[in-house]
Amino acid sequence: MQVYISQIAGSVSKDVEIRGWLYNKRSSGKLYFLLVRDGTGTIQVVIDQGSVRAETFAKCEELTQESSLIVRGRVNEERRAPGGYEIILSELEIVHLASDYPLTPKEHGVSFLMDRRHLWLRSSRQHAILSIRSSVEKACQDFLDSRGFVLIDAPILTPSACEGTTTLFETDYFGSTAYLSQSGQLYMEAAAMAFGKVYCLGPTFRAERSKTRRHLIEFWMLEPEVAFASLEDVIVLGEELVVHVVKRILEERREALEKLGRSLEALEAVQPPFPRISYDEAIGRLKSRGLDINWGDDFGAVEETELSKSSDKPIFVCGFPSECKAFYMKTSPGDPRTTLSVDLLAPEGYGEIIGGGQREDSLEILEAKVRQAGLPREAFEWYLDLRKYGSVEHSGFGLGLERTVAWICGIEHIREAIPFPRMLHRLGP
Repeated sequence: MQVYISQIAGSVSKDVEIRGWLYNKRSSGKLYFLLVRDGTGTIQVVIDQGSVRAETFAKCEELTQESSLIVRGRVNEERRAPGGYEIILSELEIVHLASDYPLTPKEHGVSFLMDRRHLWLRSSRQHAILSIRSSVEKACQDFLDSRGFVLIDAPILTPSACEGTTTLFETDYFGSTAYLSQSGQLYMEAAAMAFGKVYCLGPTFRAERSKTRRHLIEFWMLEPEVAFASLEDVIVLGEELVVHVVKRILEERREALEKLGRSLEALEAVQPPFPRISYDEAIGRLKSRGLDINWGDDFGAVEETELSKSSDKPIFVCGFPSECKAFYMKTSPGDPRTTLSVDLLAPEGYGEIIGGGQREDSLEILEAKVRQAGLPREAFEWYLDLRKYGSVEHSGFGLGLERTVAWICGIEHIREAIPFPRMLHRLGP
């Protein structure tokens, strides 16, 4: 009976079949110990020379790292074995012998590993990180689905910019110009006017010439948008979402976190309420700590890291200046210099994981902002229509999936938080 290693606890004292790959092997004379992985886990397989046919025992000598194989045998509980179980082998079938597998147990450089990312994914560390990423995505969707949000897929090819014209990837579209999407937000605003509460989850693109540990050229964003919602409404929504996600990962992926050496105490501290400060307060703090920053400047990695030092929880920064935010952000009542905007900074120096705010709902003001930004009105006619036909107060945010995963996993560089990273000088594999 074929079983997956993750389900092996239910097969103690039963004969099973495992299909997978050789992770490692060792020998002690008349015994072979194979570590076999199948994508759901790893298990020790014991081969006793006196209990199997000579040709079966000889196959163990042939086996090389990452060879594919099928093992059959009886499951035993064994406290000393990885995972607490082992298989006493009766039959071994080699599906394919791998030769010259390049990722040996020795230390490899990052560039070497990134060139072989398609194979690096098989390592226990990358397996842990990407398993956590999968659970983060599922937790985000479960959270929003349970609150009545509707998933709406946003297009990748768009006729206009969303986050500014300097970071657009341009492509020919049958004689016209199209761009890779910087965000699904504008489309979520349209969908929110149809469904009330919506979200999208998909890839976004920024042509930024940045080589920092926090930046990717292609990254994934979760973008909820809510009709009849204020800035305060989405701040609360973002806080509840992050608390839910961290709690889910602690429940479902504790073993993966431990494999990464992640501090569980740091994640367990992520409880509401999160601290809130204004942009003005943030500037004051940064100046008092000797940073060279002026009112009106946006925050970079240094500033975000410094601000996050004051809390073991994520911290909200509210009310950014208009020049820091996109044209669609609503101006703060009583202060035309600032916007109804918010960033959520992860603790431990991981930077912004959420950016959002309240959208401009006045047609006249939005038209003026499109002109001031130098954007082509014809590309935004459909977006302006949303303010012509039943405009309402509405708000939303974008959560950067890779930054969130990097923070939860406690990994240094964002490139490990996505299966196949696209960076300034990397387009493959």
